[in-house]
Amino acid sequence: MKKRYKRYRRLTYSFRDSVEIYEYPDGRYGAPGEEREKKKEITPEQVKKRNQWNRERKARHKLKTWFHENDFFVLLTYRREARPPNMKAAKADFGKAVRTARREYKKRGYELRWMRNIEVGPKGAWHIHLVINRIPDTDLILKKAWLHGKVSFKHLYEEGGFADLAGYITKMPETANKYGENLVETSYSTSRNLPVKEPREKKLMHWPKKPREKEGYCLDKASYYEGINPVTGCRYRYYTLIRINRRI
Repeated sequence: MKKRYKRYRRLTYSFRDSVEIYEYPDGRYGAPGEEREKKKEITPEQVKKRNQWNRERKARHKLKTWFHENDFFVLLTYRREARPPNMKAAKADFGKAVRTARREYKKRGYELRWMRNIEVGPKGAWHIHLVINRIPDTDLILKKAWLHGKVSFKHLYEEGGFADLAGYITKMPETANKYGENLVETSYSTSRNLPVKEPREKKLMHWPKKPREKEGYCLDKASYYEGINPVTGCRYRYYTLIRINRRI
């Protein structure tokens, strides 16, 4: 009888100061033409967890590609009398503000890039978390554009490859307690001008015994995860390599 074997895939995403690597089975046993392995039924909870993981991954990749240390993490708040009646109205408020800001950026020769999450708590307190690229006068531009309340600024820090920020900016009501918050509704979105390069893909005939090494990089131990897929029963892992001497 012909020996059966499992093939694997390695996806490599390359960024300015880091490399993210994902390794997992390709879903087939043996040579081309053999039947795919049978999968277990996935639960709604597993679907939610996977969807959130993907949101965070995609957000992290956008952050790594387009944003830098000292860009802005902004909090837009509402005065009590200016609170929107629903999410549709809140999106409209943000849309008007971002169009005003985009025009001001363009006048100065820059392109506006943003990621945001609109959030509302159980007592009706609306606010918007916003990541935005910093240019001269960004603070003045946003304060003029946002007509509904206060505008607060913090600088971005790339430590940890924006992993914490990616989780925070994409959080949903069911994941908000991770950050000590209680939310009843959220809406995450980004500007369209944040494309991310497709990963390099390599097929592997054997499961790598240890993480890949790359000259000039070290393993970010906090990023390393290896587990068993509850649906397929197959192992997988992902991890990040950090550039030792970061680019300036």
